[in-house]
Formats: sequence, C-alpha cells, structure tokens
Amino acid sequence: MSYVRLGRTGLKVSRLCLGCMSYGDPGWRPWVLDEEASRPHFRKALDLGINFFDTAEEVTGRMLKEMASRHDYVLATKVFFPAEKKGPNREGLSRKHILEACDASLRRLGTDFIDVYQVHRWDPQAPFEETLSALDSLLRAGKVRYLGASSMAAWQFAKALYTSDRRGWERFVSMQNHYNLVYREEEREMIPLCIAEGVGCVPWSPLARGFLSGSRRRGEPADTARARSDEFADKLYFRDEDFDVLDALLEVAEARHLPPARVALAWLLSRPGVVAPIIGATKLPHLEDAAAALEVRLSDDEVAKLEAPYEPHPVLGHEPPTARDVGTV
Repeated sequence: MSYVRLGRTGLKVSRLCLGCMSYGDPGWRPWVLDEEASRPHFRKALDLGINFFDTAEEVTGRMLKEMASRHDYVLATKVFFPAEKKGPNREGLSRKHILEACDASLRRLGTDFIDVYQVHRWDPQAPFEETLSALDSLLRAGKVRYLGASSMAAWQFAKALYTSDRRGWERFVSMQNHYNLVYREEEREMIPLCIAEGVGCVPWSPLARGFLSGSRRRGEPADTARARSDEFADKLYFRDEDFDVLDALLEVAEARHLPPARVALAWLLSRPGVVAPIIGATKLPHLEDAAAALEVRLSDDEVAKLEAPYEPHPVLGHEPPTARDVGTV
C-alpha cells in the first residue's frame, strides 16, 4: 500500500479508502453484511495497509476500535441525512443539525474526534455562511480535524473555498465526487478546480456500483443481489454509451489477463487529482483485487482505448440521493 497527502494537508491516507456502506443491517439491502460477516473485511483492509475508512458508523466504529489504534486510521463520515429519527431539523446543513449530528456521530463511532467531516451534498435551504461557520466551529472545538465536501457544482465549491478564505474559516480539503470510466463529467470543471486549489479528490462509485466489474451485459438482466436491488445505480448508469465503454474495458482487461474491475480502478488511480477512490467490498477477493490495481500501469494506448467511447452525460449524482439510496448508520 502507498500513502499520499490528502490535498495540501499533512494528513497521509492510503491510496484506497474502504467505503463501509456494505456493512451493517441486511434489512436495508440484501447484499449488506451483518457485523460478524463484516469483521473479516475490516481485518483484511487493515492487513492490506488501508488506513482510510468512510463510514457506516456503528459497525465501523466497533470494528476499528477492536482491531487498531485510533491514531493509526483516518475516519471520515458525513452530515446531511437523518441518521436516527426524521424531523424538520434532523437533516440538511443548518447549524443546529450540523452540531447535533456531529455529536451523534461521535457517540456512534465511539471516538472523541472525526478525522474528515464531510457535507453530503449541497443544501440550498441552509444559509451558505451558516453552514461554513458551523463546520469551522467543530474544528475549533477539537471534534473534527479536517473538512470535506461531496458532489456539487464547481461554482458552489469555489464559492465555499473563497468564503472560507475571506472569513478566516477552515476550508474544505477534500472533494468526494462522482467519477469513474463511465461518468467523467467531473473532468470539465470540478477536478481542475480541486487541483488548482490543492483539494484532494476521493471519488465515490469508482466501479460504477459494480457495473465496471463486468457483471452486466447489454440487454441482459442484473445477475447479482446488489444489481437487482440498487435503484440508485439505475439512475446513474446503463446507457448505451456506458456499455460501449464497458466493451472497451473488457477488451483491455482480456488482453492484459486481468479482471475488468482491476483495470477500471487502475485507470482511475492514474487520473490527475485523485487521492483515494472509495471502494466497497462484500467479498474478500474484492479487497485483494482493489489493492492489486495499485500495481497496474496502463499504457497510453490502453488509456486511449478505454477513454475513446465516452460520450458526454447529463450531470448525475449532484442532487441529494434519498437516505434509502445511501444508507444511514
């Protein structure tokens, strides 16, 4: 495993981040692993050198507390959705919800601080400076070490960075954006902005929610439990042009005698601005394969072949998904 700084900070994170949405309550989705079934995945991730975890809070907090020193891993979580009960002030990015949600996250995680606290999308109903001021107060209180953001328009993120600088508040150091071989719209504005501002990109859905593993074929029904129950993926992928990219990926992977997911992840890891894609895993070989992608070096011709079929997409993933789409704790 290799480690890099998160943006311009001194914080060093592994080149892969384990996304923990797959661990928790199988009642939410049939492919989610319960706590005992999740345990080997956390052990394997740590053994592989992964030190960066994006959370399903209760399970993640217990597993990491059991297996590692708190100072040896980087814990990221988010604020926006209600995690326990619904109510008019239990979601969004108001000062009230941000401060209360942070305290609740700390309790669920069983820790005194969160390394990277991320806003889970933009909240048009909360005053802009109220959100940034509340986040800054969490750092000053020692409850949070760094701030991160997730998918939004580049102008919104630029305004956030500018406002924080102007007001002397702590600024966002990471951007968790939607980026993979079949969705590359972030290359137009967001990623260049992040590179210019020293913000590290931590892409979500690096394998297009399993699509780039080759589990779907054009005109064929879904053949995995996740694909059959993941309505959010249906909103993002499976256009004809996406299958054209998949066809190119399968050709390159076959020529290299490598799994398609490994090639797709190797491509993403090679892109400018990308720090640590957030990978999900419900089988231990998924983690091993992701780690092996760090050793794959694609040629210029292979990269050109992978990128050639891409067609422009509408903006996808900026609007807040539902709590059911992303899970809670």
